Amino acid sequence: MDAGKVPNEVLDKIVLSKLNKIRKDIILRPGIGEDCAAIDFGDYACILSTDPITGAANDIGQLSVHISCNDIASCGVAPLGLMVTILCPVGTSEAELGKVMDQISETAAGLNVEIIGGHTEVTSAVNKIVISSTCIGKAPKNRVVSSRGAKPGDSVIITKSAGLEGTAIIANDLEHRISDKLSGEQLARAKSFMASISVVNEGVIAGEFGATAMHDITEGGVLGAAWEVAEASGTGIIIDKDKIPVDEVTALICESLELDVLKLISSGCMLITCKQGEELCRTLENNNIKATIIGSITADKNEKILISKKEGLLKVIEPPGADELYKVI
Repeated sequence: MDAGKVPNEVLDKIVLSKLNKIRKDIILRPGIGEDCAAIDFGDYACILSTDPITGAANDIGQLSVHISCNDIASCGVAPLGLMVTILCPVGTSEAELGKVMDQISETAAGLNVEIIGGHTEVTSAVNKIVISSTCIGKAPKNRVVSSRGAKPGDSVIITKSAGLEGTAIIANDLEHRISDKLSGEQLARAKSFMASISVVNEGVIAGEFGATAMHDITEGGVLGAAWEVAEASGTGIIIDKDKIPVDEVTALICESLELDVLKLISSGCMLITCKQGEELCRTLENNNIKATIIGSITADKNEKILISKKEGLLKVIEPPGADELYKVI
């Protein structure tokens, strides 16, 4: 298999098919496009999600906090605790480990999230530092949002702009590949996107507003998230390429490296479905979060379409494959 997430058809056949439904108090289970689990604790549900960082070299401590907290936020929930496993290759210095822990501690504190446990180990099983983080949140049981709740007629909304995380990783880890294509100011702007990776604020706001489904846009980019939400919800989806916001510096980087921005890892962007899309966008904008309606949910589960009047484009959105980032790292 190629680098990146296991393809959805393989995941479904080899992994998900082997999971047993045993406990009645598990109210949100694994599935295609679903990143969180929820456990019934009376009036409240405990929300959990876990993720590794494998595609970045710099800022991995910061990213490890954001990716797990973002998953919890996609349930409309504020994260509260984080468990972190750090695997260091043999020869890692104390200074390197210290830098990673500083990033983890500072980023978690900025989100009002406490580090509540984990594991730290030096092992020959890895050739670079690998971090896996598990995040925990809680919410009233009747207010848990999932990736599978989209309804026909819902608007499809994206926050911020496509390719945020991919842009930041490339600018910070692969500066030598793009420095001759960007001005110093543009390169600095691309690196600064690392500060916009969190979607906790929009997740909580959209959850309180009444979003029907949310999915943070990670590997596979905007199109991957769109496909997964529609697949999880048993609906169709139409995405208008012309309406997807893409920052100028992201477009320059993707053009210079021949990457498809719509399939580039985009943590920092949330895909949201909602019946009152325009009102939710205004609510998010009033909280200084850019939000754009880029499509709609349809009833036909076989209808997953990307359209563009500018390009005369009409094509099927395919299940997500390996992220574009893996072409260059």
